[in-house]
Amino acid sequence: MSKVAIVTGAGSGVGRAVAVGLLKAGYRTVLAGRRESELRGTAELGEGESLVVPTDVTDPHAVDRLFAATEEAYGRLDLLFNNAGRGTPAVPMDELPLETWREVVDLNLNGAFYCARAAFGLMRRQSPRGGRIINNGSISAYVPRPYQAPYTMTKHAVTGLTRQIALDGRQFDIVCGQIDIGNADTPMTVRMREGTIQADLSTAVEPVMDPKHVADAVLYMDGLPLEANVLFMTVMASQMPYVGRG
Repeated sequence: MSKVAIVTGAGSGVGRAVAVGLLKAGYRTVLAGRRESELRGTAELGEGESLVVPTDVTDPHAVDRLFAATEEAYGRLDLLFNNAGRGTPAVPMDELPLETWREVVDLNLNGAFYCARAAFGLMRRQSPRGGRIINNGSISAYVPRPYQAPYTMTKHAVTGLTRQIALDGRQFDIVCGQIDIGNADTPMTVRMREGTIQADLSTAVEPVMDPKHVADAVLYMDGLPLEANVLFMTVMASQMPYVGRG
C-alpha cells in the first residue's frame, strides 16, 4: 500500500511543488491550505490520488478536522510536510504593525505546532505506529536577513520544534527532520529576482532555484526507513549569498 502524506500550504510555492512530487511518486496525498481552488489546481498537476481539505492551520479546530479527515479516508499518516508559512515586508521592527507580528507567529509557529501535535498523536496510535514529520525551516533559521525579525524568530523556533519532536518521538517510532530552503523560485521569492536588501543595506538580485529540487529532497528524506533520519538538510540556490553572507 502506498504511503499517506499531508502537505500544508499545498496551494502554491514550495508546498505545491512538494505535493506534486509526492503525488507523482505514488503517495496518497492530502492537500491542505486556505484556498480550495488552488489546492484543486495542485491536485490536477500531480495527477495522483489526492484529498483536498481546505484548512486554516492557525485554527486548531480546523487542524483537528484535517487530521480526522485523513484518518477517515486512509486510516493512517506516514508523512507530514509541515510547510505553511509567510514572511513580512522588510521594514525596521519598530515600523512593523503588531498585528502583522501576531499573524506571522500564528502561522509560522503556532500553525506548525498544531499540525505537528496532531500528526504526532495519529502516528503514535496507528498500527503499525510511527511516521515522519518534515518541518519547513529556512536558511533564516540560521542567518537572518535585514528587517525580518518575525520570520527569523519563528524559523529559529521551528528548529527547536524539530529537535523536540525528534527526541520525544523516539519511543513511538516517530522521526522528525527539517529542510532549510534558500531561494526556491516561488511567488514568495519574487523579490529575489527583482532585487532584495542585503546585509550592508544595498539591494541586489539573487539567484533562485527550481522548487522541484525541494520536492526531490523531501522524497529522499522520506525514502529512508524510520531507523534513519535526516535531522537537518539545506537545499539552496548554489550561488545565493549564504555562505559568507553579510
